[in-house]
Amino acid sequence: MKEGSESKGPLFGLPISVKDNICTKGILTTAGSKILSGYLPPFDATCISKIKEAGGAVLGKTAMDEFGFGTFSTNTAYSVPKNPFDAGRSCGGSSGGAGCITAAADFPHVAIAESTGGSITAPAAFTGAVGLTPTYGRVSRYGLIDYSNSMDKIGVMAKCVYDTAFMLSIISGWDPLDSTSSKTKKEEFTVFVGGDIKGVKIGVPKEYFSEGVDERISKLVRAKIDKLEALGATCREISLPSTKYAVAAYYIIALSEASTNLAKHCGLRYGLQEKIEGTFGEYFSKVRSAGFGDEAKRRIILGTYARMAGFRDAYYLKALKIRTRIMNEFKKAFGESDVLIAPSMPILAPKFSEIEKLTPMQTYSLDILTVAPNMAGMPTLSVPCGRVAGLPAGLQIISDHFKESNLFRVGSAVETVN
Repeated sequence: MKEGSESKGPLFGLPISVKDNICTKGILTTAGSKILSGYLPPFDATCISKIKEAGGAVLGKTAMDEFGFGTFSTNTAYSVPKNPFDAGRSCGGSSGGAGCITAAADFPHVAIAESTGGSITAPAAFTGAVGLTPTYGRVSRYGLIDYSNSMDKIGVMAKCVYDTAFMLSIISGWDPLDSTSSKTKKEEFTVFVGGDIKGVKIGVPKEYFSEGVDERISKLVRAKIDKLEALGATCREISLPSTKYAVAAYYIIALSEASTNLAKHCGLRYGLQEKIEGTFGEYFSKVRSAGFGDEAKRRIILGTYARMAGFRDAYYLKALKIRTRIMNEFKKAFGESDVLIAPSMPILAPKFSEIEKLTPMQTYSLDILTVAPNMAGMPTLSVPCGRVAGLPAGLQIISDHFKESNLFRVGSAVETVN
């Protein structure tokens, strides 16, 4: 991707797709849910405003799991994206549509996506795309239809590391409309692409290569690490022992926040409406029963339970303590490592017939490699590392807060080694 003339902006003419939970003025935005059917935002999300100011053009919206509730983009009221490598397999979720178009497009294109617990990394791994999840607060969340306020992050999916760095340079920066956006100095991230990695310290968390991770994927990732060492990086095994608690803590925190956030979708101000009759409770239940899918209902109920009086201390507050413990472990690791490298997902893109047989708990457990860095607000970059039986596999790079520069240095090196 080359920058255009200054008069027309660096993104002049570039088609941009946008995940369906990011507001685009006058363009249908449903977050994959019937409850928001017909919603046409009267404004652009801050990241979209920045893209338009830079000359980018919104191509359309991409399919997703309802409100981000899923790993395979099958929990949607609308179309399910098919994997370009095998139409019988998932693109991953919840940003599955972003991964699908990124992998399939034969024209210059960048996808704006969003991650709460791995929703950029999963589809990037399953479709062979590059997926960037920036530090929490690096990109404004204003205009994002929220799932879990303390973890939602707007990011980028593209065909190469350079394109993700280029787009992050455009959409990042402090926003007075978002109280959680950081005032960290804005950077030009493309200068880090292709940089020398001699002396870069790589940590390899042993828990991310444990039982449950496809050995073929682990082998590809370790082969890339060996190649990085040949380029001058140093590597050592580390431990992140609280990883085993990450999935449980993540779902308690995320679903507690989601049940609160989704209460506003009650048929009065947004989206789906029914004939107003009966009590408020009856009307509220009627609209939400018709508007939300099964997975959304499941997560609302679980989240409401976890934050109820009598259960808040037992579940929600303990989950927050685990989150702090996980963050501290990452911080300790980054005291001795510049980046951590692990598989992006524990499996290859599954067949839809296989997904149908999974229980909710089995599906949730597949997030084991992505929820911990997302809970901690760490930036991650998923880069293709090879193929198994014709299907792409991803390598995940994790760095400390606001150290995306390390992601781009190492990620671009991964792209160049065979």
